[in-house]
Amino acid sequence: MTARVFSGIQPTHGLHLGNYLGAIRQWVRLQDDGRYECIYCIVDQHALTTLQKREDMRAHTYEVAAALLACGIDPERAILFVQSQVPEHAMLHWVLGCVTPLGWLNRMVQFKEKAGKDREGAPLGLYAYPVLQAADILAYKAVLVPVGEDQKQHLELARDIAGAFNRKFGTDLFPLPEPLILPEAARIMSLRDGTRKMSKSDASDMSRINLTDDADTIALKIRRAKSDSTLGIWYDPETRPEASNLLTIYAALAERPRSEVEEEFRSASFSAFKARLTELAVTKLAPISARMRELLADRPMLDRVLARGAERARAIARPVVEEVYGAVGFLGAGGERERS
Repeated sequence: MTARVFSGIQPTHGLHLGNYLGAIRQWVRLQDDGRYECIYCIVDQHALTTLQKREDMRAHTYEVAAALLACGIDPERAILFVQSQVPEHAMLHWVLGCVTPLGWLNRMVQFKEKAGKDREGAPLGLYAYPVLQAADILAYKAVLVPVGEDQKQHLELARDIAGAFNRKFGTDLFPLPEPLILPEAARIMSLRDGTRKMSKSDASDMSRINLTDDADTIALKIRRAKSDSTLGIWYDPETRPEASNLLTIYAALAERPRSEVEEEFRSASFSAFKARLTELAVTKLAPISARMRELLADRPMLDRVLARGAERARAIARPVVEEVYGAVGFLGAGGERERS
């Protein structure tokens, strides 16, 4: 039997090399593994907590869909869809919210970080975000969830909510989802400052390699990436953060152990190393950006892929929500009808 995996990504502009190596490539590997039934969701309802413009929301959703497909997500072997096109997420969110104590949400670190000092002005959606995240997972009775450090607390809450529902309504309807521990992803830093993570929010576009960058742009950014005057390339993030970051990028793109790459380039000059890194990065990433451009030029095709994904997702989520409605005693559509 295959284990069902669920993971989501927000529709955001400016997906970059760090997103690819840290998450998207991992999703592709899970899809290709054969042991998993993968459900991948573009979580636009979560993105609404930042109140994006309508035009941005649509454009960014298409961009992320195109990026996932270009990177290797196969909509025939994995389910790829947009969260708002499957209403069962919101339907389950309300029910789960009714079994989630406020005290549990008050402990969520991410809300405190994102709301900052203006907690009174933060939207309810941002506060209830972890409950919707639990609904995303539980709507499919997913048993495995790939998580990074920043999401571990939310997965623990999803487990707590599933257990609370089961106890309250005397059922074992929801399995308790487990974290899927993946091989450690490369931590990719800024090309301009090796002590800071690569980020779309950095003011300098030269600090990151975007998945939309063409071959010439990739080459330019690597050529101008910050380096030092020491001969040889080796890993020492404390004293040589930029050299260490470029070495990490090379090893991750080549899918080779960092120690092996370090040995190869220990005596190399920065210019020689950057030339090799440029060749590798262009070979790996330029086809992705080219494919993204093709996909973004054909929105009707993207619409068809996402609509089919939503249809497949609903075929799983709808019966689960019907079970939930029956468990809580709702009547009518999706609920348990009393028989006389």
